[in-house]
Amino acid sequence: MSEKRILVASPIREKPEVLREYADSLLNLDMKGIKADFLFIDDNVDKESVRILQRLTQRLPAVLMDGGMKPVAAISYSKHQWDVDTIFRVSEYRNRILRLAREGDYDGLFFVDSDLILHPQTLRHLVRQDKDIISEIYWTRWDPSGPSYPQIWLCDNYTQYEPEYVGFLDSKQIREKTETFHSMLKKPGVYKVGGLGGCTLINKNVLKSNVSFTRIYNLSFKGEDRHFCVRAAANGFEMYVDTTFPAYHIYRGSDLPGCKKFKEKCSYKKNEGI
Repeated sequence: MSEKRILVASPIREKPEVLREYADSLLNLDMKGIKADFLFIDDNVDKESVRILQRLTQRLPAVLMDGGMKPVAAISYSKHQWDVDTIFRVSEYRNRILRLAREGDYDGLFFVDSDLILHPQTLRHLVRQDKDIISEIYWTRWDPSGPSYPQIWLCDNYTQYEPEYVGFLDSKQIREKTETFHSMLKKPGVYKVGGLGGCTLINKNVLKSNVSFTRIYNLSFKGEDRHFCVRAAANGFEMYVDTTFPAYHIYRGSDLPGCKKFKEKCSYKKNEGI
């Protein structure tokens, strides 16, 4: 079987300490059976982050593109509390990456957000699933003292339970159905979902379509990934989440110490000079 040509890509505006972990993660990906190219759109405003991304690009078969639309309001994309301009800018970057993946005739496009670190087997495993669109799961505590939630959903904006199409669910029923869904996601497997993002492999059939991250004018959902998922479903593509190799999300500074434990668990090789 010939190697799969995969473009690994992301627009990046990140804090240096987080970007170093991201770089280490990409350098540790097992690419056996995959011919990977990397594409980064540099949207950084922190000079050290720019240097880290340049060094990473030198270590990989990578292309580094300048974002060209860099307001300096925030040093990273973290916290996911974006204004309209940021959402528009990131959607344009992702559409640019989609276009380049199509022009390059890649077998797949792997979007990996810059605040994630991955198990080394993640990409190989996702490729083997042979799905239209599939994400590796990761969990986030949106509130430091609250429960963790996955980055995927079943319908609408972020609904994590099966809705009733006749009648209504009360708060107790919603909580129970959400807990059941989360319990399922903590078991290794592949599950059909209605929306995803962050760590997503898009196959060639989707790349050949007109699916994009462009906002759908009559939907109020925030975030370019919501509009991508609606477009994908409307075009007949199915979305799945894999839970075999959960990624680690560096959502806030207090998550950084957990990187060491995650990398030890995944048997990372040490990389110097990033």
